[in-house]
Parts: sequence; structure tokens; C-alpha cells
Amino acid sequence: MNEQNWPKELREFHDELESVHLGPLWASISSFNSVEPTPRAVPYLWKRDLIQHNLDKAKTLLEVGLGSAERRALFLINPGMQHLQPYGWGGTTQTLYAAIQVVNPGEVAPPHRHTSTALRFVMQGEGGYGTVDGERIPFEPGDYLITPDYCWHEHANEGTEPVVWMDCLDTPFIMALNVSFTEFYPKRRQPLTVPNDFGARRYQGGMVRPISDRGSKPVALGRYRWGLTKQALDGLSELDVDPFDGYAVEYINPTNGKDADGRIGAWMQKLPPGFQGRAHRHVHSQIFYVHQGQGYTVMNGVRFDWSEGDFFALPAWTWHEHVNTSSTEDAYLFSTNDLPMLEPFQFERQVDYDENEGHQTIEHIFQPTVP
Repeated sequence: MNEQNWPKELREFHDELESVHLGPLWASISSFNSVEPTPRAVPYLWKRDLIQHNLDKAKTLLEVGLGSAERRALFLINPGMQHLQPYGWGGTTQTLYAAIQVVNPGEVAPPHRHTSTALRFVMQGEGGYGTVDGERIPFEPGDYLITPDYCWHEHANEGTEPVVWMDCLDTPFIMALNVSFTEFYPKRRQPLTVPNDFGARRYQGGMVRPISDRGSKPVALGRYRWGLTKQALDGLSELDVDPFDGYAVEYINPTNGKDADGRIGAWMQKLPPGFQGRAHRHVHSQIFYVHQGQGYTVMNGVRFDWSEGDFFALPAWTWHEHVNTSSTEDAYLFSTNDLPMLEPFQFERQVDYDENEGHQTIEHIFQPTVP
């Protein structure tokens, strides 16, 4: 029942309750027990040119590691989250933060650690590396890297060109729970305790593991190389394509088979030429980065056109379907999700779109902001 339809005396009573910090359940029970999820975040897309334009400006105004800035990164604020203070909690979805970080040649982003768990997907540039709990991990475009919660981590660039990557953290989730802790390393660099790229060298055999890793480890493998990921997708491509997600793999911890980064899941999808996925929706939210290719995704009846370098947000319980508009080239979508946060509580649900042979009617085409 709409508040305005309550009798005058009852509405006045509601005002009295609010003034003494009490609330009437009878007037709000439908809001507290919604029929289905109603996320704050909305479907949205950020174009590569807009991000690059502002990154270029940040590169001229800030110098990393010398007092000007600890990190040079632009985070993607979802319009549905921006009213939350400070800075919309950095929310790209209701639980996940995404940013684009750049380190110029010679710069070092000093070590720190925090409650938030973090992961990276390398977008461009050679010569960059991270150090995570004493292991130096080199990386190159297409690599996926993890930094589980409260691990010391730093970034550096020994190359001749800027290195750019996507960050994803569970910052909005941590902010909502108010459990954030951060610690700064007392020195500019942390000491190395194992050989460089230790995890990748131990796991060169793919899906076999050293017998000493039979017990679960939080950071058994810190770097997942693009070449091996693509090889796995090419192998899947010999089989039937999934009607919703194309050919998709998820990054896992080889010691326990769970998500590589404990609280954030990550996938890589390959959409073959001409692929037109069927629509479905699920409780988990996702953030997509277009690694290669071009196409569009329909979210709740709105068409979002994307190409290489773009990002888009898929909120919880949103109808969506992916389309590769190329007739000759594969499209690759890297994405992060909050499934590991939901599954322990059995919150995840998924529903297929049954109308119109599984395809939504496009009611509107999203017009992105451009520089």
C-alpha cells in the first residue's frame, strides 16, 4: 500500500516513529522482502577512448611512488552507485570495484596490503611486474594475476612504454561490511623470498601440481598466462558452443579447484564469429573487459555496443545476451564476478529467457560518453 493512501493519523504516527528512530514494518515489509533482487547498480558501458583520454591526463599530472601518488588509477563508478560516499564506494557493481591503472617506465608503486582482495588483467605494455608476498611476477598483455587479501604487493615498470592493466577489488563489499584495514610497508620495496615467477614455473605442467601442494594454498599460482588460457579456449572450441556464454573458462586455484582469487571469480570467454547468445539472468554481477573483437550485449532490452578496450557492467538479476558482430574474427571477453561471495550462502540463482526464442527485444541503444 502506498504511504500516501494510509489514513492521516497513521501517516502522522509514522512521522512520530521516524523522529525517535523507530520504523513501522507494516509500511515497509514489501521493501525489505522484495519479490526479486533490485540492485543499486545499472547496466553501463565505458569506452576505451574516454578512459585513455583521462589516463593520458593523469600521466602528466601525477608521478607514482615519489609522493605525488601511490597508485595512478581511474575507477569506474556505476551511475547507480555514485550517491554513496565517498566516491560511490568505487562501485562498478554493488560488490565489485574496477579500475584502469597505468605505471610509466621507471615508476614503482610502493608495497601495501589491505582487507580487499584484488586481481589484475594486463591490457597493454611490456616490462611490467608485480611483487606479491616476496615473489616477483612479470606480466604481459592477456595475463591474469591475483593478489589475495592482506598480501603485500607492489608494481613496477622496467620497460620503455607505459604498462596498463585492469584492477578488480571487492571494495564495495568491504565498505558495506565496514571491515577495511590497510597497512603500508615501511620500506620502498619488499624483499624477494622465492625465485622470480615462482608459481608459474612450478605449474608449467598445466593441470598437474607438485605433490607438496596437495594442501590448499591461497596463492599457489599468481600469474595465469594468456597463451595457456587461449590454448584452453581453442580446445573447447572443438566441442559444442554454450548457447549463453560461448566458449568460457574460469581461472582456478590448482591446489583446491576453487576460484583463483578467493572472493572474486574471473572468466575468459571466446565468442566465435557470428555468435548470437541466448539471454538469461543470474544473481551474481559481472564486470566485462573487451580483450579482443567487437559486438554488443543486450541488457534489460538496451543494446550496448562494444569493441576492444571497452568495459561494461552487468548488475545482478539483469537479462543479458552477447553477440559477436564479426563474421570472421573471434571476440574475447574477460570478466570478473562476485560468485565466490554468494555461493557459500546459496544465494546464486539463474533463469533462462524463454520468450522470442531466447532473445530480448531491443528497445533502446545506449549512447556512451566520449571525450
